[in-house]
Amino acid sequence: MENSMGKKLRWLDENFENIFCCVGLLIGIISIVWQVAYRYLFTRFTAGGTGAIWAEELARFVFVWFTYLCVPVAIKKGNLVRVDGLFNLFPAAVKRMLNITMDILLLAANAFLFFYGTEQVAGMIELPTKTPAMLIPYWIPYLILPVGFALILIRTLQTGWRHIKESSPVETVIGAAIALLFFAPYFLGIEIDATVCIFGYFVILVLIGFPIAFSLSLSAIMTILIAGTLPLRYLGSISFTALDNSTYLAIPFFIAGGVFMGIGGLTKRLIDLADELVGDMYGGIALTSVLVCMVFAAMSGSGPATVAAIGTMTIPAMIERGYDRNYAGAIVACAGAIGVLIPPSNPSVIYAITASASVGKVLMSGVVPGILVGAILMVTSYYIAKKNNWKGEKRQRSAERFGKLIWEAKWAFLVPVVVLGGIYFGLLTPTESSAMAAFLGLVIGIFAYKEINKSNIIDCLVDAVQSSCTVCLLLGMATLFGNILAMEQVPTRVAEAIISITNNKILILILVNLLLLFVGCIMNASAAIVILVPILLPIVTAVGVDPVHFGAIMVLNLAIGFVTPPVGVNLFVASGLTETGIEKVAKSALPFIGAMLLVLVAVTFIPELSLWLPNMMN
Repeated sequence: MENSMGKKLRWLDENFENIFCCVGLLIGIISIVWQVAYRYLFTRFTAGGTGAIWAEELARFVFVWFTYLCVPVAIKKGNLVRVDGLFNLFPAAVKRMLNITMDILLLAANAFLFFYGTEQVAGMIELPTKTPAMLIPYWIPYLILPVGFALILIRTLQTGWRHIKESSPVETVIGAAIALLFFAPYFLGIEIDATVCIFGYFVILVLIGFPIAFSLSLSAIMTILIAGTLPLRYLGSISFTALDNSTYLAIPFFIAGGVFMGIGGLTKRLIDLADELVGDMYGGIALTSVLVCMVFAAMSGSGPATVAAIGTMTIPAMIERGYDRNYAGAIVACAGAIGVLIPPSNPSVIYAITASASVGKVLMSGVVPGILVGAILMVTSYYIAKKNNWKGEKRQRSAERFGKLIWEAKWAFLVPVVVLGGIYFGLLTPTESSAMAAFLGLVIGIFAYKEINKSNIIDCLVDAVQSSCTVCLLLGMATLFGNILAMEQVPTRVAEAIISITNNKILILILVNLLLLFVGCIMNASAAIVILVPILLPIVTAVGVDPVHFGAIMVLNLAIGFVTPPVGVNLFVASGLTETGIEKVAKSALPFIGAMLLVLVAVTFIPELSLWLPNMMN
């Protein structure tokens, strides 16, 4: 009996947050799909009634809930986005000490957020107000603040206890002392300029490997404490309102759609069709990989997801047909970068939100650059394959077989048609397109191809919400950081300083590109966008660059960062599939990176390449 109870408790400990996250994701998707269905179908047959006015509000609230409920799981698994290049160079003893330091700092940051989140809920209970659409008390959705941050504290304590057991008493004490040093300026009453304070804390935290999302929040909290830029109770309201945005819903929905389509069998059908088209050419299966990545990019919005979904099938096929395994990994890693160019694109959505630009236009600005990257990667891979005599697989083509493959892949083509067509023709908002993509991917995977079933559907949902939560948390925490930057007029001051040195548009664009390429090597794309857009956008707009055009430039730069060490996430995924070292795959990727840089130059200095489609949407 005790063993059975122990197993149940362990299962609950492992899956408590996941249960609510999966249910929340499904509720959010269904709510937005209902909103679309009501607008285009049911309004023709009904008159009056409340309709679907509650759907978006419910989806937004559920999104905030499952974002904060996913974070404790990410903490437990060590999946929060961080820059750990310097951390990995430290000796083992120093790593153990810094783990203790980061656990304490994480507890401190979330203790502040928990306290002021609880205070926010208490104030709403005392002075009740109701939500506009569902007419429920506001304290109910805001209850996620104490609940979510309490769970984060619990998971951090569990992780911290594990780190303490792995460390010696001396290492634990030193780690705790380092953490206390972060608060020394506040306790000693040392005055520090707000700008110096927020950037100083942020840089130090990022360098020691502290999660970027909480580096943003803790540096903002320390700036509030030391420089008094904002009242501390602001932490409570901003923790909720920063995520209470319908546009943010596109991120988890697009990621979910990519996961559903990969597991649901859509990817396999696309590969079979593309292999039939170009499989017998030099580098045939490599060309197939690029083609399918381009189509899959129009469904997933994620670079690593594209590499994982396509590479799992095409990399082993290339190795089996005699291709160099590092070349196989390199071409899929680089083609996976198209996943963040052709819409849907999560980095483009994040850029549009951060830059206050049209999400639809920013998304469409990536279509031509994405196609150009795909084309130049195919040309490059063909040249390398021909040079090495890596021939495609000879086959007897027939209209009957080709027609059969097209018929089997028909459902796979439906999703990009809905997503791109819905956005381009103004029939669907990006959020609605993302929900429709996720819904179609799930329905097709369950009922058409029958490859999503009761044995893997939970894993699908968990994978989707876990992949999206770290990105969404970044957006939430960056709002607080960005508000302090805005109050201190940091973006304006930086822009004025650079313009005072040179106002040459070409020189500024070259410098910005070099900066973004460097940042892409060391930082996650989503984090780079939320941190750098408020600083760089005023600079480029001052010399006449369209914000939508700059979005395409920035996303393409950071897409190249997906395949450049040390933080090239596509390389990590591809090297895992090739079972070789990341440095070998990176070396094989150099010709492809060079080709992508040529597209970057063209996109930077020929604005029409990225603005043609968005301008047609007017």
